[in-house]
Amino acid sequence: MTTNSPAPRAGDADSNRLKALLERAANGRDGQAWSDLWTELYHNGSLDVAHPLVLPSLADIADMADTGNADTAASALHLSGALLVQADQRYETRDLRHRSAPQVTRLLGAANRWRQATTDRNDYCHLLEAVLNLEGDIHWAEDLIWGVVSEEYELECPDPDGCASLWVIVGERGFFSTAGDHALCDDIDTFPLHPADPRTLEGLGRRLHDLALADGHDEVARALTYAFGEATCPECGRRFSVAEQIAACSS
Repeated sequence: MTTNSPAPRAGDADSNRLKALLERAANGRDGQAWSDLWTELYHNGSLDVAHPLVLPSLADIADMADTGNADTAASALHLSGALLVQADQRYETRDLRHRSAPQVTRLLGAANRWRQATTDRNDYCHLLEAVLNLEGDIHWAEDLIWGVVSEEYELECPDPDGCASLWVIVGERGFFSTAGDHALCDDIDTFPLHPADPRTLEGLGRRLHDLALADGHDEVARALTYAFGEATCPECGRRFSVAEQIAACSS
């Protein structure tokens, strides 16, 4: 007599697919696995960010002690932080950070260890972003750090009359604000930025600046003084806080 096995449930299939993706990502040799995880977990894919496999598995990957796995650990930390920030903003998952406190603590500890160990400028910046996202205190960490990495911010003047968008440049091209597409035109008016005095920095700016210096990333620390300094609107001449406009444009 033949006995028919029960048909697999959709949830079982999703769990198996998630487990396979996480195993591929953990081996450190399959970059496509990370792309697939971002698609399925972050970009409205079919896998559930609150699945009990997600954060514990990412914490295991991030805890890898072998420095040869630094890129893989950083990928796990970047994804974890982004998932938690996104979960905070969704009704269905906004308690995920609280329910997953032990895993978040592990992830944050790993992020700080890797942050102190990395020597690459941009990798360091992304680990700073992961730390902020895992802590969950601000919602604009991605935009703040993106500007340091790309060496530019596209912002709007805070003037209520509504000036056009402007660019704040921080890096090899200089430290200035300008209107228009500065990348396509050499003949543009520029206005020098006004960096914050490190001695007067407070709060988040002071913390990030001091971390970057302590971790040996002087260039990042310098860029942060401009991100937490002031810029001038090329159209109306108004001087404004760069960090406040980053936060405003991210809301």
